[in-house]
Amino acid sequence: MNRGWLAMFLVAVSGVVVAEVPVMDLARHPTYKDAKISPDGDYVAVTGIVGEKTVLSLIRLADKSGVNVNPRNTNEDVGSFEWVAPDRVMYSVTVHSGTALNPAGTGELYTVKADGTGSALIFGVRAGNERQSTGTNIQVVTSERATGELISPLRDDPTHALIASYPWLGTGNSSDVNPTAYKIDLRDGKKVRMSSSPLRGAKFLADNKGVIRMYYGSTDDTIFIGKVFYRDSADGEWTQVAGGNAEAFAPIQFDRGNESVYAYCKNGNSICKWNSKTRKLDTLWTSADGAKGYLVPTFDGLDAFAIRTHAGRPATALLDKNAPEAAALISVMKQLPGVDVEIINATRDGKKAILLASGGDDPGVFYLYETETKKLTALLERRSWIKPGRMAQMEPIALKARDGLDLHGYLTLPPSKEQAKNLPTVVMVHGGPYGVFDVWGYDSDVQLFATRGYAVLQVNFRGSGGYDGEFIKAGYREWGNKMQDDVTDATRWAIDRGIADAGRICIYGSSYGGYAALRGVSKEPDLYRCAIGYVGIYDLNLWSRRSDLIGSASSEGYLDNVLGKDATDLAARSPVGYADRIKAKVMLVVGGADERVPKAQGESMRLALEKAGNPPEWIYERTEGHGFYDEKHVADLYEKMLAFLDKNIGSGNKAVEKK
Repeated sequence: MNRGWLAMFLVAVSGVVVAEVPVMDLARHPTYKDAKISPDGDYVAVTGIVGEKTVLSLIRLADKSGVNVNPRNTNEDVGSFEWVAPDRVMYSVTVHSGTALNPAGTGELYTVKADGTGSALIFGVRAGNERQSTGTNIQVVTSERATGELISPLRDDPTHALIASYPWLGTGNSSDVNPTAYKIDLRDGKKVRMSSSPLRGAKFLADNKGVIRMYYGSTDDTIFIGKVFYRDSADGEWTQVAGGNAEAFAPIQFDRGNESVYAYCKNGNSICKWNSKTRKLDTLWTSADGAKGYLVPTFDGLDAFAIRTHAGRPATALLDKNAPEAAALISVMKQLPGVDVEIINATRDGKKAILLASGGDDPGVFYLYETETKKLTALLERRSWIKPGRMAQMEPIALKARDGLDLHGYLTLPPSKEQAKNLPTVVMVHGGPYGVFDVWGYDSDVQLFATRGYAVLQVNFRGSGGYDGEFIKAGYREWGNKMQDDVTDATRWAIDRGIADAGRICIYGSSYGGYAALRGVSKEPDLYRCAIGYVGIYDLNLWSRRSDLIGSASSEGYLDNVLGKDATDLAARSPVGYADRIKAKVMLVVGGADERVPKAQGESMRLALEKAGNPPEWIYERTEGHGFYDEKHVADLYEKMLAFLDKNIGSGNKAVEKK
């Protein structure tokens, strides 16, 4: 701990200064990552960067005093955190291991009191290697080679919580193991077994009284055959209530009466309520455009009052228009027009809440909202050096794919050039690809290109998340085929509307997006002038044998379902085999410590391009993993990408000025 807690707790939102945003400003990590208020409203916990470390700051609202909680080792950062009692926080840590700069979770759980005292490592592989502050010399906590996950705090027991333990296997994949639920002492780590699941990678759901009454997961390597089990009480008998012959649903949370469960249903296109007495599902909300809805809890956490969606701009549908939370949200939206307002958490009495206001040009400001007075106080700017008035505006778009499928995405035009035509354009393809999706929100890569005069086009191609199950499944085994066609169709959409200059388009992406960039220039050699593949996959057969997903039954089953395993087919969809068709100039960006997409992927693509007489620009950082982390490395990469774009499709700002 130290008493020099995270500075600038109360801020005034800065004014606008018109000037080009420095590249390093776009490369910097946010100063503040997350903020949550304690259940009694006395404290706010914040994760933020001090020096080069992520710490947990605990601030008392009454006098703004506070402390920093630092990870115990110099190569560690604080990860996620939750209030588990009015005076206690549970948090995880990440570690920078070996040569890799990207931090990875340790699976351990720590707790600390709101005043910074009583710190304890209560669960994990290193638990038991130290004495806890139990008042005795008895070693209570024992080491466990497993990953811990919070199931639920216990509202009526401030010294205990429910956690799930996922034992480590050789693969390190929690989807391959049968978890156990424990009641754990937040002070010393002593735990009591509460339940276990025969389903691999299962999740547990407790009711509002802290009784574990559901678990859900899969018994199949494909991980797509979901099952849900339910019991009426802590000593009740488990029965299957979803999956198999029963109508499928995915539990979210219990309602206030503890008799019904909110759940995703109808292939993820709806939110329903499952009644534990009648065993029936009642539909509460159905998406009009296929966008998935996300439940918004009431301030006390005992129920839900709204549903958020992310197709286009974020939107909120009220389940209960008379809920006090609905009135509070409407009040804040009136005070902060034009931004997305998200409720982060609130006190149990509903008198105070932490909100995040953000937008396509705004990284976000955390606010404290007091419901009785409707007072809104700005607390923390996530990136205070980024001024929304200087950034580019992101606008939602909609189009149809060649087979009639509805697609959504975003178009970001350079600041003050929103009416310009025939712009040099960067088509930016997201990673994942399944379950991941672009949203209306601040993105440093988007702003890098747009503030330099390039139009930026993003599309949520089939297989992307944020939509119902049918949309995701439409992308299964369509790498390089229909998924790629969606990106092509979006590119042609921008050309047809006079937005993109047909002769000045570059395609860029990371991970799957890197694959799509190289697949795009090999499948459509005359559409793009250049491509940037960032930690991308270029040889599907090689990747199916060499990545951190291999060796896990569930991961390999997943890959078989979404990608396929026929060697001839995988080769036919691999960019490495079509280097001789690529006319565009290529940049390849590779991390030497990347375990998800080993450097052999980039090396094989580089060799293929060199043999084809089109040697790529090669960016390699030995200590970086699956995406660069070090700010200096990111800034250097940004500069090199801008120079590459300038060389191949022209300087964005100069090109715009000529129009």
